[in-house]
Amino acid sequence: MAVLVLRVIPDPVLRQTAASVALADIPKLKSLVVDMVQTMDANQGVGLAAPQVGRGLRLIVASTVQGPLALFNPVLSRRSLRTELGEEGCLSIPGVYGRVRRSVRVAVSGVAPDGQPMRFTAKGFFARVLQHEVDHLNGVLFIDRTKKITTGRERLEAMLGGTTAGYSASQPSG
Repeated sequence: MAVLVLRVIPDPVLRQTAASVALADIPKLKSLVVDMVQTMDANQGVGLAAPQVGRGLRLIVASTVQGPLALFNPVLSRRSLRTELGEEGCLSIPGVYGRVRRSVRVAVSGVAPDGQPMRFTAKGFFARVLQHEVDHLNGVLFIDRTKKITTGRERLEAMLGGTTAGYSASQPSG
């Protein structure tokens, strides 16, 4: 088991839509799940998506009070109308933070590493983490959703080659 190398922007894998994982392939990915959890923990993260370690697969891991959660092919089927603005960062955009509006409650379904279907409702910060990680599976980064970068604008510009043009974060906050 190993700590994997994190991909950072502008790595193209972060902008690609991840592929669904066939049920028959899930047992073959057990070591990837373990490595992703170790990588998340080693980097003081609360969630990690497979594209962040260079794998274009629909797999996320997240920290919970019960321990790490791994979910293949996650789907957020219902989002609350009530939203909350909160600060987010990302292991793939180190040192950059911004405020993102997210639903406070989401219905989640997917497949556990043992191949069994999972369904649950996530609330609060856990709901935010899952929405952030599922965004990664769709090639969406928090900088696409923020209206204002609160910390690290210069760092973000350097990572993107000198500009944040084209990102919603580059727009004036309103």
